[in-house]
Amino acid sequence: MQQINRRSIRYIITAVIAVIFVMLVVRLNDVTKTQLVNRTGQTFETGVVVEILQDNIQEDGARVGQQTVVVEMTSGEKKGQNLVTTSSAGYLFGAACTVGMRVIVLQSVAGDTVVTSIYSMDRTAVVLGFAVLYILALCLVGGKQGVKGAMGLIFTFASILFIYLPLVYLGYSPFWVSVLICALTTAVTMYFIGGATRKTLCATAGTLAGVIIAGVTATIFSRMSGITGWNVSDIESLMTLYQTDGIQVGGLLFSGLLISALGAVMDVAMSISSAMQELCDQRPDITRLELMKAGMRVGRDMMGTDSNTLILAFAGTSLSMLVLDYAYDLPFLQIINSNNIGIAVMQGLSGSFGIVLSVPATVLLAAWIYTWERPDPV
Repeated sequence: MQQINRRSIRYIITAVIAVIFVMLVVRLNDVTKTQLVNRTGQTFETGVVVEILQDNIQEDGARVGQQTVVVEMTSGEKKGQNLVTTSSAGYLFGAACTVGMRVIVLQSVAGDTVVTSIYSMDRTAVVLGFAVLYILALCLVGGKQGVKGAMGLIFTFASILFIYLPLVYLGYSPFWVSVLICALTTAVTMYFIGGATRKTLCATAGTLAGVIIAGVTATIFSRMSGITGWNVSDIESLMTLYQTDGIQVGGLLFSGLLISALGAVMDVAMSISSAMQELCDQRPDITRLELMKAGMRVGRDMMGTDSNTLILAFAGTSLSMLVLDYAYDLPFLQIINSNNIGIAVMQGLSGSFGIVLSVPATVLLAAWIYTWERPDPV
């Protein structure tokens, strides 16, 4: 009976969280956006290539210029009609069309005049399909915990999309909005996985400590190195948002760092908290000092692999830049003092600082909470 009551309470708490989240999302997304680009009459529609009128493939297999193709529209005003359109040979836009390929068509309609071009291959089914496959794999392999993890993942993604973006657009500090998102998603995800337990409390607090440490470290690095959020590569485009909507684009770099480090820090904190809880269950008479030493041993094993994972993740996103630097044989002083390298180093090391220092933070908190009711302070 007591277990049923606990389960009912958990369902009620989950329902309340869901209702509050939906109300917050509806309120925040009631935003009137400034029109930055005139898209009157312009839409993106789906279609299927039914004929290649003129190909642009060369004898050596390269594509030069553009293709002329016939596309049967499957959405929009011209649905069901066959339109003659073009597809460029660019790497960013267009597609190497073949008969039967599903494509995205950029369509501009003004009266009886219709201007179209191939924007890209239609990847909607592939993107959504892989996302669904991942969720299924997570649920099948992880079982009940996998389902809870999937719920936490969906909640995190929804929080970024429907809470973080509107708040940043409205002019709030990206850094503090990301702290809010990290706190919210950590609490909800940990609750889904561990329930309302001491383990969840310790893991949540340890995660927030690690994320805040990462942010503080990045801020110190920024002050000492002179690198700020205004030094990112796409600042010219972001300046339009700053001048038009007042978005604090300078804080986006540090905001992204916190969100990027969240997953790894969360993993470390939950693993340590779970291990220490299990140890307490197996040895109810364990002292606080012994528990702390055991927690630190677990944390030391984890911090090396998770720090490596985070640094490699940031290095992976910078590979194109590193290859260019290597190919042009740039001098060391130029490379080490470039904004891009400085930003990559700041992101990787600050996130790793968060991981490393979240270990003692989680251990200290868990040791104190798990032995709270004991008369022996040690």
